[in-house]
Amino acid sequence: MGLDMYAFTTAEPVAAAVDFTTETATELAYWRKHPNLHGWMEQLYRAKGGTDADFNCVNVALDADDLDRLARDIRNQALPHTEGFFFGTTRPDEIDLDLSFIEKARAAIAEGKTVFYTSWW
Repeated sequence: MGLDMYAFTTAEPVAAAVDFTTETATELAYWRKHPNLHGWMEQLYRAKGGTDADFNCVNVALDADDLDRLARDIRNQALPHTEGFFFGTTRPDEIDLDLSFIEKARAAIAEGKTVFYTSWW
């Protein structure tokens, strides 16, 4: 049990920035119990109009501007402190993984793909 977090890419056009479905997706990144990143993604989801009360098993698309803000917040250690049942704690060694994800996501967007985040807990 716990927070499993994923970033995927898809070549399919998505119908909205949040709460969309895809037929095909390729895993781009995986995190286990990184609650502060999850909290950042939840804030993004809400800002883009997402309404799922639990922010669980829903998709949120990330664009280049989102990735720029995320990179800035990671470097400034400004991810929001987030807690949840079985969420674990964010560790400093995740910074490199997060920044690597951002570079991969930027490359996927440059190829015309949609990058999105989802989680399951």
